[in-house]
Amino acid sequence: MKYFDEDFLAFFKELEKNNSKSWFDLNRKRYEKSVKIPFKKFVSDLVYDLQVLYPDKNLQENHSIMRINRDTRFSQDKTPYKIQMSSIILPNGKKDKSKPGFYIQANHKDVRVYSGCHGLDKTQLQSIREQINVHLTEFNDLISSKDFVDLYGQILGEKHQRIPKEYTEVAQKQPLIKNKEFYWYFKISPEELLKDDLIALLISKYKKALPLNRFFENALN
Repeated sequence: MKYFDEDFLAFFKELEKNNSKSWFDLNRKRYEKSVKIPFKKFVSDLVYDLQVLYPDKNLQENHSIMRINRDTRFSQDKTPYKIQMSSIILPNGKKDKSKPGFYIQANHKDVRVYSGCHGLDKTQLQSIREQINVHLTEFNDLISSKDFVDLYGQILGEKHQRIPKEYTEVAQKQPLIKNKEFYWYFKISPEELLKDDLIALLISKYKKALPLNRFFENALN
């Protein structure tokens, strides 16, 4: 099924150059027709198809579409609108970003799908580090597999300068144990957003990181 047409891309290209309430108000009906409504339908169908990967979870209850309005209260960037549509689908609830889920953002530049572990508390981070420490070979195999490297590249995330002493030795072999967060992403071209097989394409790529997702889920469980 085709969800988007060329005006989805054109809308964000123009919004990037005219990021103001006056421009948006003039284009509000266009936003509804070409962006908001098709994106909502796309996410609904995406959640339905992703459900197969999480048979014991209710993804319909655990997803949300982000508002296009930006929260400018604590930002130096005071432009009122985001220049992408985005949605997050979390197997363990919309507020629990600690376990890998599916985050997508799309605009005229590209489509990006992220997964990983965010907002980890001290206990959760300790659990992940212990999982890496005990299962180092498995972890290294997962992040160096051809499927993962060709599509995702590497695990990203900010690092701690200091870590518990018990992980100092393993950190010399695997520096990722210093991370505060762990995330990875792939992207596709904006033209692919317009294709009929968009959801199948995204899920086929997302599945290549499922073994790594499960590694982190096991650590956090």
